[in-house]
Amino acid sequence: MVSNRMASLRSLANALLLAAGLCAVPAARGQVFDGRQLVEAKLVADTATVTPGQPFTAGLLLKMAPGWHTYWQFPGDAGIPTEIKWNLPPGWKVGPMQWPIPLKLTEPGDIQIYGYHDEVLLMMQLTPPLKITTPAVKLAAAADWLVCEKICIPGNANVQLELPVGGESTPANQELFSKFRDRLPRSLPPSASAAVHWSRQPNELRLTIADRSLAQASGVDFFPLPVAPTITGHPRREQTADGSVVFVIPLEEAAKNVQSLDGLIVSGDHAFSLGKKWATAGSAAENPVPGAASDGLLKLLLFGFIGGFILNLMPCVLPVISLKIFGFIQHAGDSRKRIFGNGLAFTAGIFAWFLGLALLMIALKSAGREITWAFQFTNPYFVVAMSAVVLVFALNLFGVFEITLPAGATSGLLGWSAREGYAGSFFQGVFATVLATPCTAPYLGTALGFAFAQSAAIILLMFLAIAAGMSAPYLLLSAQPAWLRFVPRPGPWMVRVKQFMGFLLLATLLFLLWVLGVARGVDATIWVSAFLLALSVGCWMLGSFSTPAASRTQRSLVLVLILLLVLGSGFYFIGQKFAATKTAASSLTNGDWIPFTPERLQSELAAGRSVFLDFTAAWCITCKFNEAAVLESAAVRSAFERYGIVKMKADWSNADPVITKTLKQFGRVGVPLYVLYPATAPNQPVVLPELLTQALVLDHLQSAATKVAATK
Repeated sequence: MVSNRMASLRSLANALLLAAGLCAVPAARGQVFDGRQLVEAKLVADTATVTPGQPFTAGLLLKMAPGWHTYWQFPGDAGIPTEIKWNLPPGWKVGPMQWPIPLKLTEPGDIQIYGYHDEVLLMMQLTPPLKITTPAVKLAAAADWLVCEKICIPGNANVQLELPVGGESTPANQELFSKFRDRLPRSLPPSASAAVHWSRQPNELRLTIADRSLAQASGVDFFPLPVAPTITGHPRREQTADGSVVFVIPLEEAAKNVQSLDGLIVSGDHAFSLGKKWATAGSAAENPVPGAASDGLLKLLLFGFIGGFILNLMPCVLPVISLKIFGFIQHAGDSRKRIFGNGLAFTAGIFAWFLGLALLMIALKSAGREITWAFQFTNPYFVVAMSAVVLVFALNLFGVFEITLPAGATSGLLGWSAREGYAGSFFQGVFATVLATPCTAPYLGTALGFAFAQSAAIILLMFLAIAAGMSAPYLLLSAQPAWLRFVPRPGPWMVRVKQFMGFLLLATLLFLLWVLGVARGVDATIWVSAFLLALSVGCWMLGSFSTPAASRTQRSLVLVLILLLVLGSGFYFIGQKFAATKTAASSLTNGDWIPFTPERLQSELAAGRSVFLDFTAAWCITCKFNEAAVLESAAVRSAFERYGIVKMKADWSNADPVITKTLKQFGRVGVPLYVLYPATAPNQPVVLPELLTQALVLDHLQSAATKVAATK
């Protein structure tokens, strides 16, 4: 399962973080990197005139710099196929993309890919409506690709083509289209089709070609087109005594009813498509997630609920759990109605955040983007915003300023509630939930991995289940106010507790600043701290000079000065200085941990060594808890060395696309994730729970070791 599946990300491993800021490239220039144009993208058509109702062919022409390549619809062990999203006038129809025969390339480390050098034309048939009212039509599309040499860089372009409308079509670009039409796969001739047979072994498929003209052709090859979740290894060719050719395709992951594959039989400059008739009816391609049945869905929704409940106990929530406790202490002496109202408001805040997060992820998925859990924490600007919010909360708890609402807002917007108390509970619920989302609690990883592969409705249901689980204890406590009798009565001591909780929030702020330092370097942390200092002065001005006793003129002047200070410092320190900082190299792979790359993993496994792979991130407190309490403990470190197990770390702090795709292969959408590859069975990796114990890790390390390392 591992060798080629993990190697399939090899070409993406280098410099994709650097490339993230280079993805959006104007269509006029194509893709430019380091002053060199790597890819030129252009939209072309085989006609100079559009005739209503008459189909024609349009294509995306990609010209690559020498030595660079893009990818086929099945990229092989590495890469991402080119995608085109059309933006056409109403009534137009688009046919499937036609892929010319690719080249099979072998890179260092036995990485096998399928792609295109120099240039490629990806064609599609466009059919205009029967009636066109405009004298010309504008065809527009957004193209995304990955281009690789020694490093891989994603690129995109918005391409467009304007064609006049006429009664008769006029051919155009004939030589170009003829060249690439000749490179399109053909249907397998009936005589040859009868001489092609598939057979299935437990871990491989065998394609036998008995047709003499194909079997005896020089260089005949097979390019597979597996459909997810089927994962194949490298096809190898065998010759039989009767002159037939047999291609053996290893199956790293496939359902039992997969008996054949789609693909191309390539012979010289020609290729024959096996076509979709070879796809087994009712195969895994049609049923990608067996758990989609109703009983499986209910089970995973229960996992989501349990995972949401456990989020309250995860280390990443501990710095803010004091806010929740303090809220209940404040209302311990209130009426039952008011206590329940605050509980409902707090619950509404939790649901509001999860609902908003679900809708955003559904929108991103509809736009064709990769969606992941806690993706917002991979954005440094979101971490900056959260740092500012945490600081303002802490200053409020210290008494530097008080949040008061105007009388009109209190009587209007909050008229349904007990003044700002309910609003405060709502925003506390949102705040606590925002800081909880970087964690993937037990049961939550499996549930989210399932949900993100499903429809929008199931994604929404899963997030609502998580919200229900996280809010359940607070809603239950507010519904049973008798339990609050165990809480001390409100009194002067609450002021000291409130201030102490401010220090806990400052500890959270230090953690967020450390995350920024890991992601963007020390300079980034300094500039953010300078902005936070200006924000603190603004809060002090608000609390000292904009009091209820001050005149309206004074309050207005103070407000203007605060806005100038905060906006000005934000523009300079964040908009200019912080924005100029670059993504920093990972600092999480220190000591004897090796940075994860698919080729390094492949190399270690090929050498017969067991590998422990830790998927982590700077902002994941659960990861830090596991590392400090388990992975870096003396007993576990000694076991790693004693059993000769290679320790590898995948740093997802900046949402590395390579790591994102690797997480997805394990059905996960976030960190932490711990995978152990035993040397005795490297194709059967063991996935450990999100929350580790020393005993659990030691047991797995012992079982994965081939032999005890010799005593030095």
